[in-house]
Amino acid sequence: MTAKLAALVLVLGLGGIVAAPTPGWTAGVLAQVGMSPVSARREYSVFDAAKESLFGDPYSDPDRWQPLSLGTLLTEGWDEPWISPPKGGGGAPRQSWLNAFNGVFYRLANVPFGWVHGDGGDAYTGSLNLFTPFSRRFEVEWQIPFIVSSRGSDGTRHNAFGDFAVTTRFLLSETRDVSQSFNLTFRTPTGDIDNHNGVAAITPDYEFWANWWRGFVVRGGAALAVPYNHDGIRKAGARTTFLGNLSAGYYFTPHDLTPVGDLVWYVSTNLSQPTDDRGLSTTTLTFTPGFRTHLGWNWFLFGGVEVPATKPEPFDYQVLGELLKVF
Repeated sequence: MTAKLAALVLVLGLGGIVAAPTPGWTAGVLAQVGMSPVSARREYSVFDAAKESLFGDPYSDPDRWQPLSLGTLLTEGWDEPWISPPKGGGGAPRQSWLNAFNGVFYRLANVPFGWVHGDGGDAYTGSLNLFTPFSRRFEVEWQIPFIVSSRGSDGTRHNAFGDFAVTTRFLLSETRDVSQSFNLTFRTPTGDIDNHNGVAAITPDYEFWANWWRGFVVRGGAALAVPYNHDGIRKAGARTTFLGNLSAGYYFTPHDLTPVGDLVWYVSTNLSQPTDDRGLSTTTLTFTPGFRTHLGWNWFLFGGVEVPATKPEPFDYQVLGELLKVF
């Protein structure tokens, strides 16, 4: 009963936020961010836009940023270089958090680490992730899990490379207050079955980010993970699973107050629910209180602890950490 109620609350919360209307971009709002309703833009080819997005300077001239609407999804932004978007209407920066959905484009590299404590023995993971924008509408995320360590069914610890994944990300719309993206993750079976890897899957998801009031940020989304290879399903036990996320946090310090710049404390709520008939339909709800801070020179430090709130618990708790570099 508790799990079903938790799932209902999370889904209703996501629905209320996603359905909330975003403010229109009037000339007055444009003036607030130093733009005119009509501005001259340099013409780029798709190749030149990708080159500028990957290797150019997207940070020094924020006035080059312009809002993008869902109505121009097919006609605008594909041949324009990515520009780092401005702070939200409340003044909060658009940044990633540990164990939370994104909804925003970035150009960065990060190294997250997780240590799981549970009845089946401790496990840990480490990966290198790269976010590479090719235009204002399109970005690719590369997830390279260089270590997965856990105990197999035989009780022996197995250390191996994990399942490499590529996520194609499409920016649906972006205003000063709200960003929305649609993403497709392609997971490849490069890992070891003994680590519950070796899974081929495709995961479509919707993500959003919003900041209307001061340093308060809310973000989240919904996804469906669909495994499709025989070994992943039959041996690793992968299942078709609905995933939901709703996170909220508050920024307390300015960017330059290093090593505690852009200090945000937040709670990320994650829901998973198998939707196939290959086993029990167990709802899992977890909470991750966490923080992010700017150390200096565009290096950021993250920390968090994920705790299950429903039974049966998949683990006791998970300690999370991350080091990130914006480039």
